[in-house]
Amino acid sequence: MSAPAPGEAGATRICPHCKTTILQSSAVCPACRGHLRFDAATNDAGQRFIPLQVEGTLRGDEQGSFEYTMVVVIRNERGEEVGRHVAGVGAVLPGQSRTFSVTVEAVPVTAKTRRRH
Repeated sequence: MSAPAPGEAGATRICPHCKTTILQSSAVCPACRGHLRFDAATNDAGQRFIPLQVEGTLRGDEQGSFEYTMVVVIRNERGEEVGRHVAGVGAVLPGQSRTFSVTVEAVPVTAKTRRRH
C-alpha cells in the first residue's frame, strides 16, 4: 500500500513542534497541541467527531507491584497490522493506579482534501 500524495485524504507531515507524524490537514497537533495553521479553511473543529473512545484503570493491590507497557495497534480491514506504537511504560505499586484512554478523532474526508492555493 502506497502512502497518499500530499493533498489527498490520509496524507501526513511532521509536526514542527514535537516531530510527531500527523495528518497534513491538522490545524492543531494532536500530540503536543501546538497550533499549526490559523486560517478559517482549516478549522475542522465543527466537523470533528469521535467514533471510538475507550478508558480503563489499573490498580495496584496487596499482591505487589507490576510493570506495564501500553501498545496501540492499528489493523486494516484484512487484519493486517498497519501501525504499532508504544504509548508508554511504567509501574504500578500497591495503592497506586493508572488510567489509560484511547480516543480516535475523525474528520470527514471532504474536509481533509481541501487544497490550498
